Amino acid sequence: MMRRTLLSLTLVAAAAAVVPTGAGAQAFDDAANAREQMESGSVLSPREVERRIVPDYRRRGYEYLNFEYDSRAHAYRLKFIREGRVTFVDVDARSGRIIRRRR
Repeated sequence: MMRRTLLSLTLVAAAAAVVPTGAGAQAFDDAANAREQMESGSVLSPREVERRIVPDYRRRGYEYLNFEYDSRAHAYRLKFIREGRVTFVDVDARSGRIIRRRR
């Protein structure tokens, strides 16, 4: 009995340690929402958005760094760098069209 209780407490503590909080929870929620939205076909996958956007920026001398997804805005933010300056490109996740560019 004591062994079972100890095992249960250990499992609860381990589970609590992996539950994200704060900014980590938002990123976890966005990833889960993105996956659900992609599976339902309501948004494009990150790979499809990259396939559409990245080649044009590479031709212009930008290096592609990474992306983030905002599930509330249904938008990807792609991050590029050229000559030490970072540029963010926001892309509508439903259509794949560029919404905004910012340095």
